[in-house]
Amino acid sequence: MAQDPEPGPEVDPAMVRYLRLLVTILTGTMIAGVLVVIFLLVTRFTGQPPALPERLTLPDGAQARAFTQGPDWFAVVTEDDRILIYDRVTGSLKQTVVVD
Repeated sequence: MAQDPEPGPEVDPAMVRYLRLLVTILTGTMIAGVLVVIFLLVTRFTGQPPALPERLTLPDGAQARAFTQGPDWFAVVTEDDRILIYDRVTGSLKQTVVVD
């Protein structure tokens, strides 16, 4: 008294081939995209490092906490919450900013 299972929908072999092709193209596109992103990251971050000053004289009692630079200046943030801005060419102190 076993009942026959209902027959499933017919699968079109052409549609299966088409879907397989689409999945293969998507996989190739995803792999190519990941490779392009890796290539761009590697070429972007392996450039010349920024030029840092050889020697920098801080005011008496100042200890450096952070350093940043611009095209013609660089700045040092000190432990006592001051920002010391130096000229890149001469190395002389241009400006002092006190952070409240």
